[in-house]
Amino acid sequence: MNAMHLVKRAVSSLLQTPPTEQDLVIVMGILNDAEYSVWLKMQFRDQRHSIIVLRRFDELAPESPRGERAAALLHDVGKNVSGLGFVSRVVATVVGPRSRRFAEYHNHETLGGELLRSISERRTIELVSGTAVDNVSLLLKAADDI
Repeated sequence: MNAMHLVKRAVSSLLQTPPTEQDLVIVMGILNDAEYSVWLKMQFRDQRHSIIVLRRFDELAPESPRGERAAALLHDVGKNVSGLGFVSRVVATVVGPRSRRFAEYHNHETLGGELLRSISERRTIELVSGTAVDNVSLLLKAADDI
């Protein structure tokens, strides 16, 4: 991950304002009920980020089916496991996985895949967990490179 991505992401994460009602309608139209429940547990900054990633992903891959679009919204869902706030996430990014919670933060893709294992379709899980290695996975990474 490049430094500019980290700086842009940090700046966009300063505010903890919720997504708009219009954005919530879009999210509800893509995620199934169980996925939406998990998504709602994400910090507002992560919810807003996921919507931005979805918009960028939709531009890069306009023909993507629901499961791939759901992955764009859920790609960071595993970050919830660590329970880290803004400052702790910045520290974890700088120092690496030196504690259990920092390790969980760095391992968010695998943890996200595990959270979705029984509620999402296989394609969504592959993309969220980082096990998919194809053009769509590259497009999702590009959409996340804000």
